[in-house]
Parts: sequence; C-alpha cells; structure tokens
Amino acid sequence: MNSFRRNLLRAGGIALAPLLAGLPGPAVAHHGWSLFNQDDPIYLEGVARTVKWRNPHAELVLDLAQPLRLPQDLATRLIPAQSSNVNIGALLARARLPSGTASAWEIELAPLFRMSQWRVPEVRAGQSLAVLGFALHDSAQSRDASAPGAAGAPANASPAKDAPLMRAELLFLEGRSYPLRSGPA
Repeated sequence: MNSFRRNLLRAGGIALAPLLAGLPGPAVAHHGWSLFNQDDPIYLEGVARTVKWRNPHAELVLDLAQPLRLPQDLATRLIPAQSSNVNIGALLARARLPSGTASAWEIELAPLFRMSQWRVPEVRAGQSLAVLGFALHDSAQSRDASAPGAAGAPANASPAKDAPLMRAELLFLEGRSYPLRSGPA
C-alpha cells in the first residue's frame, strides 16, 4: 500500500474512530470516493501482479501494458446500468492515460459484496484486465520520482511500493464491463 494512502487512512481512522464507534465494521473501514479526483478519469490496462480479494475492498497491483493506449471504442462501450447516478458516458469520453512514469498502479476495487452483486469473477494474478478510475487528489503521486521505472528510482525498488493509487469506477474483465460505484439498477 502506498505510504501516502497508508498515512492518510491511518490519520483519518484515528481522528474518526470515536465518531464511528457505533457503526457496523465495514462502514468504519470504508473511506469513500471523496479522496479521489473524480474530475479526471484515467484508463489503465495490464496484468494483475498481485490480488487481495478481501474486504473492505478488493485490491490488486496492475503492471501496465507497454505501450499503454486508449482503446478506440472506449467512449462507445456499453456499460450496464447501476443504481448510482453516474454519467459513465461522459467519463469514458474524458478518459485519458496517466501522465506519470509508473509502470505499476495499486488499484482499489469495490467491496466484495458489491463485486458479488455484479457477479464479478475473482481476479487472479496473471490475469489481463483494464480499469477506468480516479487517482488520489494528490496528483503528485503519479509523478513520484521513486516510482518503479522512473528516472532516478532505486534499482531495487519494489514495483508496488509507492505505486500510484487508483479507485476503480469501471472494471473491464473477460470481455465484460462492471460498474463499481453501486449495485445494479
């Protein structure tokens, strides 16, 4: 887990713990969408290096395809309706590739309950997939000079350590599209 995210969540969890003490477990661990830049959708594709299929969110480290390209059909892909009011068409039309040099990203998917609502098959290490989502508001993370593959990065840097973090809005897996903000409509 990247150090910025770990410290932010730890600090927020300590400060909010007294307020959240009476809430059920998953609500305490969930930190929502507000930490992510929802005005700037980013498209990534590649191969899952590691996968943690667990709550509060399924997570994976994605080794990016080289070269990384936006699919020509991205803006016209059919996406199943979800219960949240999200303009998926506009997000697909605005999607861009990341500007940083990181060769791997940490991807935060939806909670397992939501993944099961969509019948998302469990992602396995070595599996190809694509995601559309949002990086943390701290955009400097995607330009981190210590990111693997970046100029000046230590030769022994772990590719997942300090990898930029994305919250996935859409998962493209095995020829299907899965919205992850909410359950099916």
